[in-house]
Amino acid sequence: MTKHLQRDLEVLKKQLLTMGGMVEQATDLAISAVIDRRRDLAEQVLRGDDAIDLKELEVEDECLKMLALHQPVATDLRFIITVLKVNNDLERMGDLAKNIAERAAVLCEQPPIAGAQDFRRMAERVRNMVHECIDALVERDVDLARRVCLEDKEVDDENRRRFADLQQVMQSDPSTVERAVSLLSVSRHLERIADHATNVAEDVVFLVDGEVIRHLRLARASAP
Repeated sequence: MTKHLQRDLEVLKKQLLTMGGMVEQATDLAISAVIDRRRDLAEQVLRGDDAIDLKELEVEDECLKMLALHQPVATDLRFIITVLKVNNDLERMGDLAKNIAERAAVLCEQPPIAGAQDFRRMAERVRNMVHECIDALVERDVDLARRVCLEDKEVDDENRRRFADLQQVMQSDPSTVERAVSLLSVSRHLERIADHATNVAEDVVFLVDGEVIRHLRLARASAP
């Protein structure tokens, strides 16, 4: 590996960590806006979405520049290609955090209903998954990546519990339907963020071990 390629790889890692931090913060602020009924936090997430989009373009440009200038091979090539894929997953996480913030802004204008506080544990799991999947990629930590994949099932279970709880709320008081549906959307968006974090973790496993585990997860999910 040349010194120039090594330098550019370090820059790329830092850019990816920056974007991961931005997405992690957006997710944290968005769910706090829901739980604490903070419209100001929701608006902060909405204002920050453009910065995440711009960072995605910067990371993509850096990857393409490195491919053109250095013509990397083997592990370095696989890392850059993986970053391109992860970059897209992170941008989608940012979009989902924006969607949560939009729901939070609406909910802040309406009376609270039971169920919003129950998102704390689910949100903490999702936030950890976002943080850990980026650490796993930068450090090429397969054990951490596999742990993230296992955490996805816990988030899926939390999502199902939120659905069941909010269904009961709607049945007992039909006037809560609109607000409960907004909370269901929040739960679904959190679950999708966890899915994208899992995608990143699975890419790390492939990068380091050459093992494709994504299709194994899909096969298990579709099994009767």
